Amino acid sequence: MSSSILPLPVNYDTALKLIDEAHAKDPRTAEDKSGNALPFELDYAQKMTRWLAARCPEASPALQLACRAQHFRRWEIPRSSYPLTRPGYLTWRAKLKSQAATQVATLLTSPAIEPALDQAVIERVAALVRKENLKDDEETQVLEDVACLVFLDDQFDDFEKREGIDEEKVVGILKKTWVKMSPQGQALALQLDLSERAKVLIEKALGV
Repeated sequence: MSSSILPLPVNYDTALKLIDEAHAKDPRTAEDKSGNALPFELDYAQKMTRWLAARCPEASPALQLACRAQHFRRWEIPRSSYPLTRPGYLTWRAKLKSQAATQVATLLTSPAIEPALDQAVIERVAALVRKENLKDDEETQVLEDVACLVFLDDQFDDFEKREGIDEEKVVGILKKTWVKMSPQGQALALQLDLSERAKVLIEKALGV
């Protein structure tokens, strides 16, 4: 995976650090590849940036910020706060995107960011976090690709093992994930170093 991405101007870099400071407040923890514990959303955000470098090394500063803020303060709205049904899930996802976009937009007006970001840039970051115009907006599609790649690369095996999730449901989720991705994202997904179980399920989902 490429680790090279366009460097950010100083004010965008400050904004990125503020986003990470917010992620660091996540009470949940995850382990990095070295076994070190760190806040879950900070770990997730860093993985988003690494996959963005692979998917779109020339990513604009606004896309880099949106990618880093994909799950901004997500722990504040747990899945259990909505009915455990398909409509409940969709409502929860919509609320997450709306709240994250609003909170990130507010954060990006911080006086610590000098020079201040243009309002048009802030609105663009918020629109990307909301994933507006997916399929028609190239940057929104890149963001969706990156989120899918992080899921497949880092979260799929644990997800597949959850109680109450059978093979049919997992294969259905993989099919939905696949169609959300662009051909470029799909090509990267096929290069992932997946577990044997994940490979079998993806082959079933793709009808291989």
